[in-house]
Amino acid sequence: QIYPLRDQTLITTMSKAQSRLNNICSQFFAQVEQAPPDAIFGIKNKYSKDKDPSKINLSVGAYRNDKGKPYLLEVVKKAEELLVQDSKRSKEYLGIDGHPQFKALSQKLVFGENSQALKEGRVCTAQCLSGTGSLRVGFEFLAQFFPRKTCVYTSKPTWGNQNTVAMKAGFQHKSYRYWDPKSRGLDFKGMLQDIHNAPAGSIILLHACAHNPTGIDPTPDQWDQIMAVVRARNHFPFFDAAYQGFATGDLDNDARAIRMFEKAGFQMLVAQSYAKNFGLYGERAGCVHVIAPSKQSAQALSSHIKRIIRPMYSNPPRHGAEIVAKVLSTPELFAQWKDEIKIMSSRISKMRHAVRDELLRLQTPGNWDHIVTQIGMFSFTGLSRKQCELLIKEHHVYLLYNGRISMAGLNTSNVARFAKAVDSVVRATQ
Repeated sequence: QIYPLRDQTLITTMSKAQSRLNNICSQFFAQVEQAPPDAIFGIKNKYSKDKDPSKINLSVGAYRNDKGKPYLLEVVKKAEELLVQDSKRSKEYLGIDGHPQFKALSQKLVFGENSQALKEGRVCTAQCLSGTGSLRVGFEFLAQFFPRKTCVYTSKPTWGNQNTVAMKAGFQHKSYRYWDPKSRGLDFKGMLQDIHNAPAGSIILLHACAHNPTGIDPTPDQWDQIMAVVRARNHFPFFDAAYQGFATGDLDNDARAIRMFEKAGFQMLVAQSYAKNFGLYGERAGCVHVIAPSKQSAQALSSHIKRIIRPMYSNPPRHGAEIVAKVLSTPELFAQWKDEIKIMSSRISKMRHAVRDELLRLQTPGNWDHIVTQIGMFSFTGLSRKQCELLIKEHHVYLLYNGRISMAGLNTSNVARFAKAVDSVVRATQ
């Protein structure tokens, strides 16, 4: 007769304990506040909610055709058709460091077939999740071998995710001067001074081409001077190569800076992305490359990169890498791809001239020549934050608050309206 009472007491005790546990658990995240939205995707979300039929989205760096639609490259379609027809193809896991053929072809694309480092086997490569993933793995790799006090120097301004990724790996970040707001061009003197004044052994993050957000690249002579300062200060160069071929339509020209550093004998990292030049935004195809002092060292460093990737995302996705490998390994497809990237870069160049010419026709106050001297997907307009806010609020033109626009979002149907909106906000804020 006493057991039922004991059981009831036990049940009551357990119920109270569970209630207390539930109360504790419900409070774990009760005080968490809303995080600030991503600068780019936050504006994209505002654009999506805007009901105005003439709205223009210039915030996200994704190519659009002249009808304002996403563009799936014809060569990508052909490659996918060939992959589907391949009866030997599977969906098995890739190795930790990715697709072997994709990695080898990516090395040749960025460093060139005549690369001495490639010939000597001094390049180790891992397939990563496009550009951001390659940067993240690269910085995690550097964090294992550089002192924690080491600082990463990025251009001012730069693509904001670079600084965030460096911080996530435990690095501090500072900036070197890059944009000159007065000339709306490169502050080369300030850039050299800041890189020279950085503590010896710093990590210098450089944009290989089509600098984001300014669209301004150093000349070959200026790259020579940058190399001299980096060498003199024993800095470590890390290239972000997101736009090879997309910037000027010339794969070799857009890889010039990287190849100059490689030829000069630098050890360095390169983060490579196929999002823009292949239009594989959602496939997350990219690589991180490390130029090592020897073949043996490259093999050892590769083992450490694998140890970083394994607990992070285990191994990379297969489909995007197979598309790239098929195109780069098939002469006919490779030739077609080069033609298509020329078409994309040419259309963006035409839009640059169309904007500048329309602003001149409207006699918009200021000098707008920088729009046509910049290259790549983005233009750093020089518009103030207030002017950008007015463009969004009153004209339904969505751009970043620092004045960066994606030229790919402009086309023959909306370029005149965009220029008219810019003219309006410039005059309203004089």
